[in-house]
Order: sequence, then C-alpha cells, then structure tokens
Amino acid sequence: MSQSHNGRGAQRRVHNSFFELSHELRDDFLNYCISEGEDPETIKTNYIDVFPKSFVNKVVSPDVRMEYSANPYQGCEHGCVYCYARNSHEYWGYGAGLDFEKNILVKKNAPELLEETLRKKSWQGNTIVFSGNTDCYQPVERKLLITRHCLEIMLKYKHPTGIITKNSLVLRDLDLLKEMATLNLVAVHISINTLSEKTRRLMEPRTATIKQRLKAVEVLSANNIPVNVMIAPVIPSLNSHEILPVIKKVAELGAVSVAHTVIRLNGQIALLFEDWARKLMPDKADRMLSLIAQCHGGKLNDSRWEKRMRGDGVIAKQIADTVSMGRRKYLEGRGMPKLDPQHYLQMKDPQMRLF
Repeated sequence: MSQSHNGRGAQRRVHNSFFELSHELRDDFLNYCISEGEDPETIKTNYIDVFPKSFVNKVVSPDVRMEYSANPYQGCEHGCVYCYARNSHEYWGYGAGLDFEKNILVKKNAPELLEETLRKKSWQGNTIVFSGNTDCYQPVERKLLITRHCLEIMLKYKHPTGIITKNSLVLRDLDLLKEMATLNLVAVHISINTLSEKTRRLMEPRTATIKQRLKAVEVLSANNIPVNVMIAPVIPSLNSHEILPVIKKVAELGAVSVAHTVIRLNGQIALLFEDWARKLMPDKADRMLSLIAQCHGGKLNDSRWEKRMRGDGVIAKQIADTVSMGRRKYLEGRGMPKLDPQHYLQMKDPQMRLF
C-alpha cells in the first residue's frame, strides 16, 4: 500500500485544473503564519492573510437551501476527504487536495465588511449562513476569533443567522447564541454522519470528536437554540447503516431536525476520494466506489442540479427512505423555526414599528 499522510484527509496533491502543470504559483507576497507545533512538512498548515472587498455572498445554486453565505476562511484544516468545497480552492491558485487543508486563507477584515453590508439601505435582512463553503469553526478560529466577532455584529444588528459546523467550538459562543435565540435569530446545523470514532478519524481527521459534537447538540438544545443535524454525506457501505442510530441519538439530545446528502464527488474530488479509499480502506474501496456510482447515473462525478446531492436510483432511494423513517419515528412534531428578520428591519428603520 502507498504511504499515507496521517492526520490529513486528502492523500495527495492534485494540480490546479485552471493552470498547466508547469504554472508557477507565487504567493510570497502573502503573510504566512505557521501553526504552532506542526513542523513536519506533511502536517504543517499555512495561514495566509487575504483582504477581500466583500464578505457576504449571494448563493445562486438552485439546490442549495440558502440565499447568502459568509466564509471567514477559505480552505479548511478539518481535512474531510469528501468536501465539495475543495474545488473552490482552485480559484485562489491552489489545488483541491492537500493544498486545501494546508493553505488556509484568513479574512481578518470580515467583521468590518459584514457590518458594511448590514448598514446598507438596500439590505433586507435575509438570513446569512456562516460556513456555506468552509467551516467557520475550524481549528484556527480558536485563536483568531473572526467568527465570534462576526456573530457580535449579527447580534448588534439583530440579524437572522445560520451556522453550519462540525466543530464543538461553537459552544464557546454560547453567550451570543443564547441571546440571539431569544429573538429567533439563529439556527445551528451540526454535521454528524457517524457515531464511530474510527470512521470519523478516517473521513474527517481534524474535526471535533463525535462525543464533542453530540455534546454540542445537547448543550445548544438545552439552551433553546434550534439544532438541525446534517447526516452529510451518506457514503454507501461506509456509514449508510448508521442513519437510524444517528437520528435516534441526536433526537434524544434535543435536535429538532435532520437532513442528509448523498456523497457527491464533483470536480477533482472524485480523484482524491478514490485515491483515499484505495490507500486507507483497500478492502472496501471497490464496493464503495461502485455503490456511489450507482447513486449518480453510473459516474462518480455528478453535477446535475437537484440530483448531485441526493442522487437517484435504488441505493439513493433506500437512503432517503431510511432518513424519512427516522424522522417519523424519532422527530415527529419537531422542525426548524423560520428565523425572524423583523427585529433587524425595525432597528434599521424605526418607521417600521408603525406597521
């Protein structure tokens, strides 16, 4: 078996599909900060300051259920091998493989840009979801606090806020989230796609443990902060048998909703995932790849709108039916609330109070 990179999801670099292999990448003008205690080249992470002109992004994909996203970081040290966001790193001049989890672009001016957006007369208070692309609570957030500062801005303006994460670091900001929840301004979506630490370490090597994530569900729910658990992605023959146990467990801890996606290997991710599967679980690789392809019209790479995240065919239907069964059995009568923009609109325009 080929040598594997312990502590990383991707097991190889892949070239940027926008460039020829001979392209020279220059990033020496950026400010590098090397994470403490990670000297070996195979695990060293670079934190790179970037200075975007905007922070809140309009989401145009018709099958993504959000209108606006905000990402304090590009690239993600969590290292989830299946992550659809890996391809977006190519737009910054990097590769979707090890580069995605080793070169993290940091937007330190995100809170200022966010406040500029919320102060615009044209802004109507549509929910902004943090982590539409990469996790806003990835490890470096513990030190940099960019997400926390953004949440302080959202609370200041009483603005509807969504959070997607698989890191229990979200509990650090419980004080802000509790206050936002009293005004129906926040919903948290936590990714839990297995109850097995062995599986978690293979798929998501630098994420919070399953125990920590379950604790986050419990604590948030106990503080009346609505939690949706995302069983994402479901990977046939790897974690598909865990759907009902996951739903049962998170329902017991207070989650009000679950959602799922079927793994989709868009762009370079198919190459990375197959390489990962054959290196780290060679005995399961052929069957797993075959079942994934059966969910996507016979191909690993599926970009069809409305099909790419749910799949089709017998296997995908079995997965969807199991999720539906779990909702009926364990989450009957529960659901995520619709967040309220009126507090923000009234704050921005006192005349709104007359209506």
